[in-house]
Amino acid sequence: MLKLDYHPSGRHFLQIPGPSPVPDRILRAMSLPTIDHRGPEFAGLAFKVIADMQKIFQTQHPVIIYPCSGTGAWEAALVNTLSVGDHVLMYETGQFATLWNKLATRLGIQTQFIGMPGLEGWRHGVQANMIEARLKADTHHSIKAVCVVHNETSTGVTSDIPAVRRAIDNAKHPALLLVDTVSGLAAIDYRHDAWGVDVTVGGSQKGLMLPPGLGFNAISPKALEASQKSTMPKSFWAWDEMIEFNKTGYFPTTPNTNLLYGLSEACDMLLGQGLDVVFKRHKRWSAGACAAVNAWGLPIQCADPELHSPILTGVMTPEGIDADAVRKIIYERFDCSLGTGLGKVKGRMFRIGHLGDCNDLTVIATVSACEMGLKLSGVKLAGSGVQAAMDYFSAHPVPALIR
Repeated sequence: MLKLDYHPSGRHFLQIPGPSPVPDRILRAMSLPTIDHRGPEFAGLAFKVIADMQKIFQTQHPVIIYPCSGTGAWEAALVNTLSVGDHVLMYETGQFATLWNKLATRLGIQTQFIGMPGLEGWRHGVQANMIEARLKADTHHSIKAVCVVHNETSTGVTSDIPAVRRAIDNAKHPALLLVDTVSGLAAIDYRHDAWGVDVTVGGSQKGLMLPPGLGFNAISPKALEASQKSTMPKSFWAWDEMIEFNKTGYFPTTPNTNLLYGLSEACDMLLGQGLDVVFKRHKRWSAGACAAVNAWGLPIQCADPELHSPILTGVMTPEGIDADAVRKIIYERFDCSLGTGLGKVKGRMFRIGHLGDCNDLTVIATVSACEMGLKLSGVKLAGSGVQAAMDYFSAHPVPALIR
């Protein structure tokens, strides 16, 4: 049998910012027998999960579900709205914005990749004024879309999407607004319709608490109109066939039936509790983790406290300390996986995930593993992050648990 955990006992602490731990309730739902994806029972499942995902995205417009990763959903958003040679404005907030830009260029899209210079740009969110200035300069409206990442998983920075919408409107520019909220979906407040987003990209393996394997596009009427003019080659990603089949409760290709079982269960869990409750608890975990890092005297990757991600905390290690070496000690000694630094910040920071199937004690235990690992790596800490996290959670109880 394949060996997946080298520790002799207990459950592994998967504290990366996605894929997140899958609750037993969802695992049980996914273990149900596979049904005929052309049969009547499947149509009921499809109608339910599509309607549920409209609630998750906070939209009344179509949501398309693909059997793919978030990367596939990135591609779907681009190939359905744009044509080869189109100009797109993309903003660099971190590694995932960088990868989306790379994907766009490989599709033959002409990208303008703007952002703050150097490593500092990976500590801040989207600067809407820079987007507004670039769009105002585009008097011929050659820019067809603006692409930004809502929650940058590589840095732990959550950008202000309504500010980007205002920037486009202030510039009186017709560009579409495309947003990646793969790691924010179902964990951070996100309002597709109210914020005027044209295409939102999502994935299953973060706040939705599912394994990787489902990608989403939430689509505005303006984006749907643009798709009718797009000449980009596409077949599997084509919105028109998906929307037409979805009207009858089916898909044009074979869907991942068992992941859809899990998605139905995940939506029941999230919507049953209420999205506001879910968003608030993620903010609590973030505040507890930040209290710990501040007590250690280490810098947080996100330099703006107002934009600190509710689902992860980036911890910058001192000069001369390899963050991946710290992670290795924490994994080998304490059975806890943390997110590696990506791209420009590789070896300079690690990421603590606190999302999905998590609670206060999960965060405290993770902080304790980090504290021990940092000390074993020779990092001199200013104080106890464990105590700071315990103090924060003790002083800020979960309202639902108070009787």
